[in-house]
Amino acid sequence: MKTVKAKPIVRGRVKGELLIFKTSFSFLGDVDMDNSKIIVKGHEHEGKELKDKILFLPDSKGSSGGCVVLNVLGRQKIAPKGIIVKKMADTNLVEGAILTSVPVVCLPEEDIESYFKTGDNIEIDGSLGEIIG
Repeated sequence: MKTVKAKPIVRGRVKGELLIFKTSFSFLGDVDMDNSKIIVKGHEHEGKELKDKILFLPDSKGSSGGCVVLNVLGRQKIAPKGIIVKKMADTNLVEGAILTSVPVVCLPEEDIESYFKTGDNIEIDGSLGEIIG
């Protein structure tokens, strides 16, 4: 079992399947709010659902509408379980995560992709700032 420290942003502890993104992602425009599927043509995860996944994003493309989309996904119970951001999480993502109770950590101290891959079951703790797998 490996634990990677990260900066805690939004409290909570969740377990789920990891979905690693190689490119930036925005909740506004990149995901279908009705089913949580990624709708960006040619995206590495096009057609995959965000529901119950822990997302690892290299960074987040901010948009003031992104927090609304994440909140809508949460109300429909199809939001991701947690979010890890390689860089500092933008305020719109954090606002949406708070409203939706989705734990967020960012700035991991080690290279996540050296230890984990898409499909791995991991745990994140947004209170302690830990990624465990």
